[in-house]
Amino acid sequence: MAEKLSLPLLLPHPPLPKPFFQDNHQNRHQPTVPPQSQPSPPLTPLLQDFFTQQNANTTSPQTRNPQSPNYPSTIPRTRRRIGKHRDTNKGKPWSHHRLSPQGEHILQSLIHPEFDASKIQETFLELLNPQEESENCTKSLSLDILGIIKGLGYYKKCDMALSLFELVKTRDDSELLLSGSVIAVIISMLGRDGRVSAAASLLHNLNKDGFGVDVYAYTSLITAYASNGRYRDAVTVFKEMEEEGCKPTLITYNVILNVYGKMGMPWSKIMAVFDGMKNSGVAPDAYTYNTLMSCCRRGSLYEEAKEIFEEMKLAGFVPDKVTYNTLLDVYGKSRRPKEAMEVLREMEVNGLSPSIVTYNSLISAYARDGLLDEAMELKNQMAEKGMKADVFTYTTLFSGFEKAGKDESAMRVFDEMRNASCSLNICTFNALIKMHGNRGRFTEMMKVFEEIKSCGCVPDIVTWNTLLAVFGQNGMDTEVSGVFKEMKRSGFVAERDTFNTLISAYSRCGSFGQAMAVYRSMLEAGVTPDLSTYNAVLAALARGGLWEQSEKVLAEMKDGWCKPNELTYCSLLHAYANGKEIERMRALADEIYSGAVEPHVAILKSLVLVNSKCDLLVETERAFLELRRKGFSPDITTLNAMVSIYGRRQMIIKASEIMKFMNESGFTPSLTTYNTLMYMYSRSENFERSEEILRNLLAKGIKPDVISYNTVIFAYCRNGRMREASRVLKEMSDSGVSADAITYNTFVASYAADAMFVEAIDVVRYMIKSGCKPNESTYNSIVDWYCKHNRWDDAVMFVKTLRELDPRISKDEQQRLSERLTKHDR
Repeated sequence: MAEKLSLPLLLPHPPLPKPFFQDNHQNRHQPTVPPQSQPSPPLTPLLQDFFTQQNANTTSPQTRNPQSPNYPSTIPRTRRRIGKHRDTNKGKPWSHHRLSPQGEHILQSLIHPEFDASKIQETFLELLNPQEESENCTKSLSLDILGIIKGLGYYKKCDMALSLFELVKTRDDSELLLSGSVIAVIISMLGRDGRVSAAASLLHNLNKDGFGVDVYAYTSLITAYASNGRYRDAVTVFKEMEEEGCKPTLITYNVILNVYGKMGMPWSKIMAVFDGMKNSGVAPDAYTYNTLMSCCRRGSLYEEAKEIFEEMKLAGFVPDKVTYNTLLDVYGKSRRPKEAMEVLREMEVNGLSPSIVTYNSLISAYARDGLLDEAMELKNQMAEKGMKADVFTYTTLFSGFEKAGKDESAMRVFDEMRNASCSLNICTFNALIKMHGNRGRFTEMMKVFEEIKSCGCVPDIVTWNTLLAVFGQNGMDTEVSGVFKEMKRSGFVAERDTFNTLISAYSRCGSFGQAMAVYRSMLEAGVTPDLSTYNAVLAALARGGLWEQSEKVLAEMKDGWCKPNELTYCSLLHAYANGKEIERMRALADEIYSGAVEPHVAILKSLVLVNSKCDLLVETERAFLELRRKGFSPDITTLNAMVSIYGRRQMIIKASEIMKFMNESGFTPSLTTYNTLMYMYSRSENFERSEEILRNLLAKGIKPDVISYNTVIFAYCRNGRMREASRVLKEMSDSGVSADAITYNTFVASYAADAMFVEAIDVVRYMIKSGCKPNESTYNSIVDWYCKHNRWDDAVMFVKTLRELDPRISKDEQQRLSERLTKHDR
């Protein structure tokens, strides 16, 4: 894959990234924290204090110290398939069938709580040295060995079973006693115990010693690798098995197809295995078809899932609840809620009652597209059918309202969940972390993180990925590196979703080279990129306006690696917009409106955003009307884009109409909303309204940012109200928001425009003293206004003596200003 994927070669020699990953020869698949010689930037006081406190509260070094020899390299999420009973005996005592009386006696002795471990060898010899020997005796002994090892595995005495296995191996007749079933059982047992490397070593040694390793033993090792998340190792064993001429069984194929799905393999590779299965004479069963449909989830392959569904029925299999729920979930994750609803109707027509899993998938499908009224109606339908909403139902609805920017509705769902005595799970906590993080409430976010343990939950990989994503989208690259380091210290290993999150986080922070370093490390670690990876990389390219590279990545995706989805085209639109390729953007928009590219809700929202960003009023309104015409609900980001484009044009009535719609529809205005309104009024005759909005924002408990204060300062400076502007600047400083170059340049330009050059230069002096570097705009405004006020000699003297004011200014910058002077006519 690393050779095939051409993306790194497409990049125009990106800058060298900060050191992030270091080669680790002990575990080449696990990225490490930055080397000690080049430490990562320190955490902010908030995170530093929090993680220090967390580490101090740690009481169990065995479970929390990653240096401990028994500390797991990864902490997997425990997931239980609904309807799948882990106990094959379903709660009944283990069946000792096929054990001889002596074998059963020995097993009972071994599992007895008071069994003397020092007598284990003696007990095994009692089994292995029977009174009389015969062919039947050997067969009976072989069955006893198999039964006792199975029984010891059932009673979680893996080491004891392994000891018996190793002892039998030393006998001359070991090949007769250790059948393929015994080997398969012992490998499965080690796999369930998390000792996959020991299982692999055992199989390797058996092969080396000439034991007959059959397909069942290989399948057990493949299953062990898969169950422990070591998918690439599972594929390696599968290929080795085929190379040795060992023919896979139905179970082998089912396991490896599931592994390919978990790895996010291209659909063409999954189908190659499926076709190979059928060509080898192994007929698929219902589980095979269900597994194939499940493989379609990650890549939004709803058309392929539908084809498999139809093939399954043609093959004579009757779809069951698992089949329908899987197909419905594929449609949901592909953002096709109407098709998901059709699956529900077909399911009911065929006499299968939908379960809470069915409804939760449907609710997720509608909530994912912002169709929250429909999602709530489905929750009501559940209640009418006697199904009680669970934590997944509530969390999905909460996340949907949060994403749409309807915070009040989200909190109503949360309160209802608590009133229903529904215990929070880690998914709920992750949703709360995301909500606070998206609103910039980082203190509250970390309090939720701390509350996880007090509620009996444990942070999972999604929790850490959510923190990475939140800090990334807020441009806080120091925190991204710090959280990733703490995540690894807590024992988590980066998986595909983590890599995807890191790529997105660093690109949002403007660290494009760092994002690509993560991508390369992902390839080097042997992690297969999937649709989410491609979309994360495309988003990174889009932020840099690298539309040509974006088009090449899209072509590569279409070439068979994975099917582009709506997020892919959203990134391409943003790449065109950031690259100022307006005509290409319009051409793609025409394809969307014509239906050549499906006019998905996410794509239409992106069209609103990119057109607004490029200040294309007609195109923005067309995209917004198309969104509404198709019955899609806009989210807070889309509405902010509409307010922004109307605000820039001083179309106050239009902007007010959008604000009215937001309020009536239950949207919670964000900081961006308020900043956009302040911008609009700061350029209007009613400029004082911008400070009124700032006061309103503070009253709601929302912390203004530098843009908020800069906008109000501009409003006063533009109208010559310098005293009020200075007052707002002091308030800004007192609130802990640091002024930037734009802040100071606003004052410099205003003073210079009024020929108050002494005051303008004092601002520059204060700016430098505060650690803010003047830029071209700073000095341009002074030079230009000197010239406009016909003070040529003062302008020349200013440039000549500029080094006295700013010792760090370069000779090139002074030369540039001198040349700028000559362009002004005296």
